[in-house]
Amino acid sequence: MRDLGAGFGYLMKGQRWVAQHGKRYGWSLLPGLITLVLYAVALVCLGVWGDDAITWVTPFADDWSSPWSGLFRGFLTAVLFALALLLAVLTFTAVTLLIGQPFYESLSEEVDRAESGGEVPESGLPLWRELWISARDSLRILARAALWGLLLFALGFVPFVGQTVIPVLGFFVTGFFLTEELTAVALQRRGVQLRDRLTLLRSRKGLAWGFGAPLAVSFLVPFVAVFLMPGAVAGATLMVRDLEGDPEARGAAPTTAPHPHPAPHIAGADETPRGLTS
Repeated sequence: MRDLGAGFGYLMKGQRWVAQHGKRYGWSLLPGLITLVLYAVALVCLGVWGDDAITWVTPFADDWSSPWSGLFRGFLTAVLFALALLLAVLTFTAVTLLIGQPFYESLSEEVDRAESGGEVPESGLPLWRELWISARDSLRILARAALWGLLLFALGFVPFVGQTVIPVLGFFVTGFFLTEELTAVALQRRGVQLRDRLTLLRSRKGLAWGFGAPLAVSFLVPFVAVFLMPGAVAGATLMVRDLEGDPEARGAAPTTAPHPHPAPHIAGADETPRGLTS
């Protein structure tokens, strides 16, 4: 429970940080606005042509008597739209971070610089390489999130449990993946790979849930997601900075091979310093 509260605290600290840096906050809103427009167009298209698509893929229902054909296709259309909404929530952060990589990287560096008095961990990689790593890791996280989403969707049909426990569980699962995506901005600069990031967050699930679950709830409202994203990146960076000094979290990060350009990372006292690996 303490970790849940601490995670939520980092989210609030991040929002306060960007509120105190208005110019930086304004620039950091652009990626979220672009992503919101793209998703809104996609969902509107699905709403307009989704029924036609379902009719096209279910020709066997053409000869069904009324009202079964309409009910069946209406149910499938509703399921399709629900899955699209779930996918939008799960992928909004990843797509926004990918589109806004330069914006959020700069914001995260600014948080590090302000908190450390000038010292900023750097990956030493060119922008195209960072974008490739970010896109690759986002696809891997999306695959994991999609599997969880399908499982939770299926469990949603279980009487009582599907209408009570499963929605709550869904927010915690979504929150965990949101936290991973947001902390990745700062952790990637520190040379921590995806597998190690997941290991780190699994060792502090309460912290990840406390940070990400409230975001998962608020991101159900599109405009809220746009305005909270810069503060979420700032809060995730603050959380990563504190985890660097946490012995329990440091011990959770496995060792990787050193790189010619080492970067600070979360590591135990007995570990070899880890640099960036591709």
